[in-house]
Amino acid sequence: MSYVLEILPALLNGALVTLQVFCIVIILSIPLGIILAFLMQIKFKPLNWLLTIYVWIMRGTPLLLQLIFFYYVLPSVGIVFDRLPAAVLAFTFNYAAYFAEIFRGGIGAIPKGQYEAAKVLKFSQLQTIRYIILPQVVKIVLPSVFNEVINLVKDSSLVYVLGVGDLLLESRTASNRDASLAPMFVAGAIYLLLVGVVTLASKRIEKKFNFYK
Repeated sequence: MSYVLEILPALLNGALVTLQVFCIVIILSIPLGIILAFLMQIKFKPLNWLLTIYVWIMRGTPLLLQLIFFYYVLPSVGIVFDRLPAAVLAFTFNYAAYFAEIFRGGIGAIPKGQYEAAKVLKFSQLQTIRYIILPQVVKIVLPSVFNEVINLVKDSSLVYVLGVGDLLLESRTASNRDASLAPMFVAGAIYLLLVGVVTLASKRIEKKFNFYK
């Protein structure tokens, strides 16, 4: 127990970095995914092809490869990012593609009559999106969105490959230094706690949106 208390501060500092990455990516990727989902509804083939290729690349290649691309490949063409910004950008573009597909499916599930009703009420396109489409889409996609959010908690451990001092890197450093697996188990417990908090939050938020039934 004394050893756990000894390594806990370093692991908690790593957990703060993990939370930082998680929060920034959520704040950036969900709005970006929503915007992309609505852009996909525009009947302009060049734009549709461009977005389709973007989603295909982001969903079809490993996130680890994307992290390496942002940090190690882009500098070869003069685009340089520090470790943390590179990780955040890679995660944001990756998860925005997943959220775009989720919200696109939600938009597609809205009955066409809703759009006709908006026209009868003389709503502008922005009013239709804000007051009619988005509330229903959010209710439809919430479970899928929170599944991705939970995945993000676990995927955030990949930032260690860029040398970002997150929870996993701190636990591996302590484990290698002390020749003990205890830091890895403590890190696993912290990840479980984070996932548990997100899961509880998702259940509460989904319950609040039940009034859209």
